[in-house]
Amino acid sequence: MKVVYHPDVQRDVSRILRHYDAINDRLGNEFWDELNSFIRLAATNPQRFHFEGPTRRRVNLKRFPYHFLFREIPGGIRVTVVRHHRQHPATGRARR
Repeated sequence: MKVVYHPDVQRDVSRILRHYDAINDRLGNEFWDELNSFIRLAATNPQRFHFEGPTRRRVNLKRFPYHFLFREIPGGIRVTVVRHHRQHPATGRARR
C-alpha cells in the first residue's frame, strides 16, 4: 500500500517535532516513530479506523495527544492533516 501526503503535512509534523525536540531530543524521535507506525497501520488496513466526515478516517496516536486524518485512494491512503486533539476540528479539513 502506498502513502501519499498533502504538502502541508510536512509543515504540521515539523512544528510538532520542534515542540517535542525543545522539551527532550528523545520525545521528538518517539513521536516520529509512533506517527509512522500508525501511518503504516492505516495504509495496511484503512477500514480499521473510524470515519470523521463522509470520506476521511481518523487515527489517534496512543502516547501523544495528536491524530491524523486520511482518505483512501487507489492502492493506498492520502494523509491530509496531522493535528493536536485540541485544535479546531476544521483545521486541515479543506485539504484534499
